[in-house]
Amino acid sequence: MLQKYNIFMTLLNYTFFYHIIKLLNIDTNDQNMRGESMETFADYILSEKDYIKKMEIVYYLKKRENIFFDNTVIFKTELARMFLEDMKITDVDSNIVLTACLLCSCKKSDDPQDLSRIKSYAKEGAEYLATLGFDKRFCKICEEVNRYSGSSPREKESDILELVDNFGGMLLNRPERRGFPVDEALVLLEFRNMKDKPNRYLEKFIEFVRVTEEISA
Repeated sequence: MLQKYNIFMTLLNYTFFYHIIKLLNIDTNDQNMRGESMETFADYILSEKDYIKKMEIVYYLKKRENIFFDNTVIFKTELARMFLEDMKITDVDSNIVLTACLLCSCKKSDDPQDLSRIKSYAKEGAEYLATLGFDKRFCKICEEVNRYSGSSPREKESDILELVDNFGGMLLNRPERRGFPVDEALVLLEFRNMKDKPNRYLEKFIEFVRVTEEISA
């Protein structure tokens, strides 16, 4: 396969920097970010439609509750946003998908080698999100970012989270390996990670990556 450019790597190099600098300049004492006038945290973040402000709210939650939220979460959420917009995915609520992308890893461990947490973080995160006022369906979407809990039938939004989590994760550097090139990651996504795992959006996502990166089939 021929790869002409690497838009996703550009995101890794520049989008992270822009958003992290913006987030580090947040005043975490800002009463408008606390959502104290709202009934629940869930109401507050779901009512915020501005993408950047939504990230700011999650950053505040990280400072207050010590949830997992870093540049890998931002990168995967940006992949989801691009996929929804570029492929004109209209059968899901983009606000729900992006909010779930920002929060589904909230109980993820900082140690990528912690195998027990890898298998349990999504379910633990869903249980935590329920305490913040999110409804059962939203929590189920987040739990289904991976398939360890065996939750079935899967929600449509979960299939999008699963794809960006798998594909985005392969592009990122890890302590034990460097990130895969986009074309290699796409092959691994289709023939290893998603093999024998029905996903409503797999073909659309493959098309999205090929069009975005101008990769020939």
